[in-house]
Amino acid sequence: MSKRALLFPGQGSQYVGMAKDLYENTPEAKEMIQMADHIMAAPLSQVMFNGPEDELRQTKYTQPAIFVHSVVLAGLIRTLDFDGAAGHSLGEYSALVAAGAIQYADAVAVVATRGAAMQQAGVENPGTMAAIIGLANELIVEACNDASAEGIVQPANFNSPGQVVISGSVVGVKKAMELCKAKGAKMVKELVVSGAFHSPLMQSAQDKLLAKLEVVPFYSARKPVYANVTAKPVVDPQVIKDLLYKQVTAPVLWEETIKNMVADGFDEFVEVGPGKVLQGLVKRIAPQAVCSGIDTLADVEKYR
Repeated sequence: MSKRALLFPGQGSQYVGMAKDLYENTPEAKEMIQMADHIMAAPLSQVMFNGPEDELRQTKYTQPAIFVHSVVLAGLIRTLDFDGAAGHSLGEYSALVAAGAIQYADAVAVVATRGAAMQQAGVENPGTMAAIIGLANELIVEACNDASAEGIVQPANFNSPGQVVISGSVVGVKKAMELCKAKGAKMVKELVVSGAFHSPLMQSAQDKLLAKLEVVPFYSARKPVYANVTAKPVVDPQVIKDLLYKQVTAPVLWEETIKNMVADGFDEFVEVGPGKVLQGLVKRIAPQAVCSGIDTLADVEKYR
């Protein structure tokens, strides 16, 4: 029996003009986006629709923008049945809303807190991230361990075979990049980011997020959501909350997540949200899987 999963993108998939067609043509989208503006007490929709790009790239806007766009789409394609969900980093919140584990309005408030706190942590504890292409995971872990003598560094995202992102202090990441190159990486490239996401340098953001998570109600997920921290399905509200807390400083086990979903019978993956990043990753992890995406009003129309 075929099983379909919804996947939700994380930071990096944003673009100026995102969700504008949904806002202008569907009353539900308009209401949800206006609600997010109200909850955040910020002009999120203006930044999403009109930019400027520099402002949209600020983590405090990027995260809520991608989340809102994704969840609005999930709300508009209610006819699309799914058996489970997963989201990359921030995208895990979109997946949890789609699975009924947290209410939209509560999740907007949590994501706004997370985005602002992670941006602030990047200012307080400046760090960087780098993509390592074409090197085995265990060699990357080894390089990070060896480089840790000089500064904080660890794998942040195990995205797909041969594509891993590392994160930490500037000194630690630069040293690990050197070591990865020496171990035979095809390419090492520092990324333009506002902080060392998924590393211990995000500790202050983790603390602020915990305070918010503790006052927001979570529910049993109606469909299993595969968590970034464990790559395993969760439905229990307390476990979900614990893993969201841990996720801020822990690596995103994306490759393992998709492999586990395939092993559990998922053979169709639909990326819901801006961009096509996750479709590209799934094609590399599970070439036999069927992949598609829903980003714009035209995409939504196919499911209405």
